[in-house]
Amino acid sequence: MSLRRKPSERAALLSEVQFFDGFSPEDLRRVGELSDEVELSAGSVLVDQGDPGTHCFVILDGIASVYVRGEHVATMERGSMVGEMALVDHRPRTATVVADTDLDLLRFDSAAFAKLLEEMPKASERVMTLLRARLSS
Repeated sequence: MSLRRKPSERAALLSEVQFFDGFSPEDLRRVGELSDEVELSAGSVLVDQGDPGTHCFVILDGIASVYVRGEHVATMERGSMVGEMALVDHRPRTATVVADTDLDLLRFDSAAFAKLLEEMPKASERVMTLLRARLSS
């Protein structure tokens, strides 16, 4: 994984990512400050089931597969958030996520993720909606 753009350069990119749709330019700049941009090669494990959750990710580009106990359960694409459940409920990862293609990601550590949810009600609402949907399926 390698760092790429400066936080200030991410705002235009983020405005095109579904998760951040409708965020103000100021909010997008703040998201850029709270996150790191990283790359992951195809075939790499992004998160591993059972591991402690220390980061969550938003896919900026690429495709990843989600596995629970070795069974494929979902495919994640641009705009998908990955790994947030472990940060919200402070439990081990519930799934393994593997990069199907090279991935360009935003990475939030647990402190930055907490700030994101605290400072941006829209982000908090979207994460909670996402969690409800994942837990009900």
